[in-house]
Amino acid sequence: MGVTVIFGGTKFQMNIEPVLMEYEARLQELQASWAQVRLQHTAAATVLLIAIALLLTLGFGAVRQRIPLWWPSLPLPIAAASARRYRRYRVSRSRTWRLMRFYGRAIQRVKGMWPGQGYTGAEFDDPDHLYSRDLGIFGEGSLFELLCVARTAIGRRSLAKCLLSAPAVDEILARQEAVRELEERTDIREDVQLLGQFEFSESKWETFDEWLNSPPAPFPRSVRVVAAITSTVVAGIVLAGLTGVLPWMRVVIWISPLVLFHAVVGLIWRGRVLGTISSAGSVSVETRVLREGLALLEGQRFQSAKLRQIAERVHNSSKPVRKLERLFELLDQRDKDWFNFAFALLLGKTQLSMAIEHWRIQHGAALRDWLDAWGAFEALNALANYARENRDARFPEFSDGTARLEAVAIGHPLLPNDTCVRNDVTLNQATRFYIISGSNMSGKSTLLRAIGLNAVLAFAGAPVRAQTLRLSQMAVCASLSVVDSVLNGKSKFLAEVERLRQTIRSAANQNPVLFLIDEIFGGTNSRDRRVAAEAVVRTLVSTGAVGAISTHDMSLTEIADSAGLCGANVHMGARDGSDPMNFDYRLKPGITRETNALAIARMAGVSV
Repeated sequence: MGVTVIFGGTKFQMNIEPVLMEYEARLQELQASWAQVRLQHTAAATVLLIAIALLLTLGFGAVRQRIPLWWPSLPLPIAAASARRYRRYRVSRSRTWRLMRFYGRAIQRVKGMWPGQGYTGAEFDDPDHLYSRDLGIFGEGSLFELLCVARTAIGRRSLAKCLLSAPAVDEILARQEAVRELEERTDIREDVQLLGQFEFSESKWETFDEWLNSPPAPFPRSVRVVAAITSTVVAGIVLAGLTGVLPWMRVVIWISPLVLFHAVVGLIWRGRVLGTISSAGSVSVETRVLREGLALLEGQRFQSAKLRQIAERVHNSSKPVRKLERLFELLDQRDKDWFNFAFALLLGKTQLSMAIEHWRIQHGAALRDWLDAWGAFEALNALANYARENRDARFPEFSDGTARLEAVAIGHPLLPNDTCVRNDVTLNQATRFYIISGSNMSGKSTLLRAIGLNAVLAFAGAPVRAQTLRLSQMAVCASLSVVDSVLNGKSKFLAEVERLRQTIRSAANQNPVLFLIDEIFGGTNSRDRRVAAEAVVRTLVSTGAVGAISTHDMSLTEIADSAGLCGANVHMGARDGSDPMNFDYRLKPGITRETNALAIARMAGVSV
């Protein structure tokens, strides 16, 4: 579908049809494949059931001596082949279904129907962050929900970190290069979605971090070596007994002291073994997804420096993680009846605990780096997916030196294409700040959020919703939706003052700041508000900051004309003079001259 958005009297064409058509075609292909695999899966199950029924019937007949004893073996090849086909089709069916869900959600994002359908990132929300809540970074309908296609909680954590801080320009440019490379790699995104045996399989940073930080339980190397030797000897003696090489009486006599030794060792190290098993419990079920993800990265040949660096960090990582996974798999068998006796006889639980602890000591530091690298990759992959699905988005340019944000046709990234109104914004040394006047609902807060969210996207390394955007590295500070807190004994006004204090402190630390403030000091009278607001603006401007302040208080518009501040008055208002509530959401020069008090009163049900 082609969508045309008008801004400033010109048209901006945003064509989302190619991506939508590609996704819908892929979904139709998967649906056809799923139907075919479903049919094959059912057919294999039917043949398997028939083969089992025939096997039982022939077996019953052979027991009753009505048919030869070898007849029940006839269905065995058919049953074995059908069982293999059944398992293969079941896996294929599950993978196809997962991809269908992935593309179904992708189509919803492209159509603008994504809010409430994905990960909100609420666990990463920090009420004291300088812009997280004010710009809507997390929560339903948030920037995080729009961006997040990460397969694991590790990736979601890294994506959240990218959205909450601005790195150096070199790092931003490296991310941009990586995002450009991954933008068209839908094959990688499919592979990422298929990691793990099940869709709900997870890998969390906190799980691995808790295990790596658990109290050390080192075992002496001599104990590990002796236990391995004695277990091998016991296994060899028992095997000799099973094959008839040794009589069982001699087997019992020979292994008795070794079994007693195992019992003593197990008793001595029981506390450490239980501690090791307890701390590794959650990790055991989350290792597979990580291991498959690391193997996926190892098989890639990237071009961008950032992705090559990530690939180098995880080089030869999947094999050690696979070893850990196998140790956990063996440990999970310890309580099963068929395995329990042999496990106890060979000191299996103790030996596996020693092996797991040895793995942690040997690879623990590397595992942290592998986790961080995988998370960084998933974050970049999510940003690349956003670039792929928003073909009208453009990568911003960065400049060194003084603070600036110069945008042509900047729009709110979370609004649907057909309702997004774009505006030009120029904040630099010539125009240090905007005072945006206008009535309620005219679009002032939305414009501030559009500026802030696009800055966050730019610093994360993603493209932005703008025709062009040129900016410098800055710290974003926003005061748009500060609320009071009864539990903390802090009023809305006091919370706003605290946020402004944080903003000024950040600007004073030789760090350029982009400040975005909605209805500054709205809880005080107009005269005091005017004086206090100018003092704040003057302080921020003196540190080199740029930004915008919205207000419906006309006295604040005088600040823009104050000597030495280099401000500009702009406003937002009605489309024309006929209806004061018919807003066009466009930024216009000068101070608003409109009033809509009577219209607002009528909205409240007052007859005027």
